[in-house]
Amino acid sequence: MIGVEVGDGWFVRLTRFAREDGLQIAGDCTNGLLYTLSRGGSCMAKSDSFFIRAQVSTNGLNFAENSIDLGAYVDALGKSVLRIHGISVQYGTPIQSVQGPAGANAATAYQLTTQSQSAMVDLTDRSVVSSGRLNVGTAVDGNNTSVSDMIDISPEDFRNGYLVAVEQMYLGVDQLTGDLVSQVSIVMECTVETLSQSAAMALALSQQ
Repeated sequence: MIGVEVGDGWFVRLTRFAREDGLQIAGDCTNGLLYTLSRGGSCMAKSDSFFIRAQVSTNGLNFAENSIDLGAYVDALGKSVLRIHGISVQYGTPIQSVQGPAGANAATAYQLTTQSQSAMVDLTDRSVVSSGRLNVGTAVDGNNTSVSDMIDISPEDFRNGYLVAVEQMYLGVDQLTGDLVSQVSIVMECTVETLSQSAAMALALSQQ
């Protein structure tokens, strides 16, 4: 085990690795959190992974949205931000059977955004964190001929996940042609970290 003084009273006990160029150090800190040493020598704390769950009820063929309170994790004054690493999506209740309208193709779409919306938006909107849809094709006799789900974009698609610095996120849903499901639920795997200068620049360029 190696001890490294990183300034401002921080002392890191290394248990994993240290790069020779001194730009990054990961290991165990005195308070049990994982830390990374930035170019400026500051210690950026990261929490262990935890999970945030959210749900929105559908409203027939109309857009619906629920807010997700992140105030317990994001603190602009304290420079605490949320990093989303992955999202899992559930369409309907655990025992709900999906049935489309006869002779038509139907869809239920969801979106997770950092700003409130009044309708579904595409990926050119900088507030979109994740989006996807459930597609159902049904024959004239009422039998489903195809059922599939797809993800347009999600934090696990990116090398470093998705960094969020707003205190509210929004889960929206809409349906096309048929009222397929009664709700859409998500589970997000997250960590909390201290906002570094490079992360602040990334946020300014990408979203808020």
